[in-house]
Amino acid sequence: MNDKEQIIKLYKEMYTAMVNKDRDELERVHDESFVLVHMTGMRQSGEEYIGSVMDGTLNYYSASHEDMQAEIKGDTAVLVGRSRVTAAVFGGGKHTWRLQLRFQLVKKSGSWRFSMASASTY
Repeated sequence: MNDKEQIIKLYKEMYTAMVNKDRDELERVHDESFVLVHMTGMRQSGEEYIGSVMDGTLNYYSASHEDMQAEIKGDTAVLVGRSRVTAAVFGGGKHTWRLQLRFQLVKKSGSWRFSMASASTY
């Protein structure tokens, strides 16, 4: 599997872990330096983000992936993923969003990990 295929697989694994509230898998796909910038501009560390998934502040029900574009430069990469995501977040109702996540990734010891993400709609 080449780097691009690995990165796209990681994106899909991340969403599966979010839906399943799988802490171990979420910790595996995110680098310890991970930061998420929400659509509102709010920033969460990886620890805060994973905690929010686990405690139900962020509830993900499904994701249908529409487009994933990866650009790789050595041991860094950028992935822009577009998915229709059904979720209930921060106490709001369950909705489906056209969610775009722009990730920065790092490759350490041969494995890709997400180091930053910024969310928007498309």
